[in-house]
Amino acid sequence: MKILILGAGAIGGYVGGRLHQSGADVTFLVRPARQQALRDGLVIKSTKGDITQTVKTVLEASEGGPYDIVLLTPKAYDLDSAVEAIAPAVGASTTVVPLLNGMRHLDVLEARFGKDKVVGGLARVGVALSAEGAILHTSPFAAISFGERDGREPRASLKELDAAVKKSGVDGGLHANIVQDLWDKWVMLCSLAATNCLMRGSSGDILEADEGRAIVLETVDECRKVAGAAGHDPGEKGMQTIRGFLTVKGSRFTASMLHDLEKGAMVEADHIVGDMIARAKKAGISTPNLRISSAHLQVYLARRSRAG
Repeated sequence: MKILILGAGAIGGYVGGRLHQSGADVTFLVRPARQQALRDGLVIKSTKGDITQTVKTVLEASEGGPYDIVLLTPKAYDLDSAVEAIAPAVGASTTVVPLLNGMRHLDVLEARFGKDKVVGGLARVGVALSAEGAILHTSPFAAISFGERDGREPRASLKELDAAVKKSGVDGGLHANIVQDLWDKWVMLCSLAATNCLMRGSSGDILEADEGRAIVLETVDECRKVAGAAGHDPGEKGMQTIRGFLTVKGSRFTASMLHDLEKGAMVEADHIVGDMIARAKKAGISTPNLRISSAHLQVYLARRSRAG
């Protein structure tokens, strides 16, 4: 099985690096500057062990194929360019495995490659890219999940990817109900990002405010209603997990969107918060907290755009 990974950034570099380390046939599709940097090796500094290894890179997706799996890990605002970048690699037997947040990217990928080519996938990996290009993995967890979106028997390439993931030491793998898993993560992430960015603080910081806990739980309930309207309510067990993550006193749990915002960088506001609101409107669901957070993010993006 041949795997192409778009980019060698934080998530793609970590997952691809671990797969390569365990013997999988992995190629990274990168830009010239990243290819040059990787000539000294892909560097991972991790709670699960540091590695520096030589990896295969290409500048065009037409090189090195055909590929059985294409793993997509871009930010949502780079999705259109990512789709065009991987297009030459998507052949008759290729499966596209996106590891993005939210749901809207699935429609974009289906429109370009067809429904049967695109499966569901997500990552739960606490990583960042250092200024020197090293991948910094500081959390105790690192997992990816993927699977058929219609519940059918997984195709052969996904079974092979599952075996490779398990061999690599990355947690997760095949998920029998990947669409529910995507919604569960989106409910938590949207709640986290919306409250973090609106109040400019971690979960623990927010809980110190007089109305902080109430606002967090209200926001979670708004997202849950949208998931329920789509037929994917997380259920009480899922909601206990989500609420538990977001209401730990003293927690430094923070959405990466806040880190990007504080750096003055581009943020995935429309894909994470905006799309949740759009689906709520279609279902006739009121989302006052998400609405305020979305307006806050839109003002930030407008000011950022004017600043050039």
